[in-house]
Amino acid sequence: MARWLVDGSNVVGSRPDGWWRDRGGAFAALAVELTRFAEATGDEVAVVFDGKAPEPYEDEDGVGVPVHWAPSADDRIVALVVADADPASLSVVTSDRQLAERVSARGATTTGTGSFRRRLDALGRG
Repeated sequence: MARWLVDGSNVVGSRPDGWWRDRGGAFAALAVELTRFAEATGDEVAVVFDGKAPEPYEDEDGVGVPVHWAPSADDRIVALVVADADPASLSVVTSDRQLAERVSARGATTTGTGSFRRRLDALGRG
C-alpha cells in the first residue's frame, strides 16, 4: 500500500481545462477522483488545497479521502509530513520544486503531477 499526500491546487492547475471558471467544482472533482483511486488501489490518499473551501464545495458527496484546506497548502503539506510517524512512506504529489525540496528534506519522496495524473486517467479509462 502506497501513501499519497496530494498538492491538490497544483494537480488541478496542471491542466488548462477551464478549472478556474469553477474552482470549487474542480477541487471537488479531484477529491472524488482521488477517492476512486484510493478505493481501486487500496492506497492511502489525502489532499490539501490552498485557501478555504470555496462555495459551493460538496465535500460530503462521494469523497472518502481526507481533504485539507489551508492558507498555504505547501506549509500544511510540510506540517503533515513533519507530523507523520513514517514520512519515508509518504509520496507528495507536486510539481512545485520548492515544496519538493522541503518535503524531501524531511524524509518524504515526491511524484510529479504529470505522472500521477496519468495514473488517475488510466484508472478512469479502465
